[in-house]
Amino acid sequence: MSEQGQPPYAPLKLAFILLPKYSMIAFSSLIEPIRLANRESGAELFEWSCYSLNGEAVEASNHVVTQVDGAVRDLGDASLTLVCSGLDIEQIAPGPELGKRLRYLVAHGRTIGAVCTGAYVLAKYGLLDGFRCTIHWENIPSFREEFPAIDVTSDIYEIDRTRWTCAGGTAALDMMLRFIAEQGGVALARKVAEVSLHQEIRAGKNAQRHDLRYRLGTANDKLIEAVQVMESHIEDPLSCGQLAATVKLSTRQLERLFRRHFDQSPGQYYLRIRLDKGRDLLRRTSRSKLDIAVASGFSSTSHFTKCYRKCFGHTPTDERTNQAELFLPASR
Repeated sequence: MSEQGQPPYAPLKLAFILLPKYSMIAFSSLIEPIRLANRESGAELFEWSCYSLNGEAVEASNHVVTQVDGAVRDLGDASLTLVCSGLDIEQIAPGPELGKRLRYLVAHGRTIGAVCTGAYVLAKYGLLDGFRCTIHWENIPSFREEFPAIDVTSDIYEIDRTRWTCAGGTAALDMMLRFIAEQGGVALARKVAEVSLHQEIRAGKNAQRHDLRYRLGTANDKLIEAVQVMESHIEDPLSCGQLAATVKLSTRQLERLFRRHFDQSPGQYYLRIRLDKGRDLLRRTSRSKLDIAVASGFSSTSHFTKCYRKCFGHTPTDERTNQAELFLPASR
């Protein structure tokens, strides 16, 4: 340390690129740990800047607007640059300038990455070819379908050489604690975690979702296996007979199992899984109702709408209208 209490080297620079509808919880989990690291160390170990595509303020998915330091064309030579995104990532066109700047950083030996759905953007630019990555679990099926050659995992974060990717949410805090530990030491990372009331620093290999036993509240192996098969065949649903054969039970045995644990038939339980998938896509994306119907295992929008209304009491169109109205400003 110098006599002024500052480190005898320049602060490490980080850059955060905020795309429209980015995840606020993920962004906060990125930026707060490095702020706290500076405070707890008593030195300016890190400095950071935020950028949007055009240099203007950008709105998060929760409608909070964030001011930025510049446009992507102003990106400097940061040691770590992370793309932070969120909803409707497939519909956002970041343009060529972001790809150009990220490739420049890679060519000059810098580390780049993404949080939440940002891996989709890196993949579109070809910047994840030959690298392992992760993305939010809701986006993994469509990501694998569009980028079959990329190794995407369901871990909370992945670090593969000069690519850091994170599934989002509070997992971004764990990833940044890893970064702080590498740059400022494990003791500093633990202190930041303690100040953040984050009692356990998770390793990247932690799974994004709770174990199915925990989610279902049962330890019955056959039941768990049946639900796993259902969740892996949403777009192409199996018949009850096919499902029973897959888990090596008779149809009658499978029916009894679901009646005993869930008080409904396998078909009813399966239908609800598919409709929940449809509802999530309606709320989270701007995909057409036909696309969502097909992704949820329905052959037509009319069948999807009929089942949706019976289950939730309103139509898919009403779902989107109601969701939009939640964020309308209150009338004066």
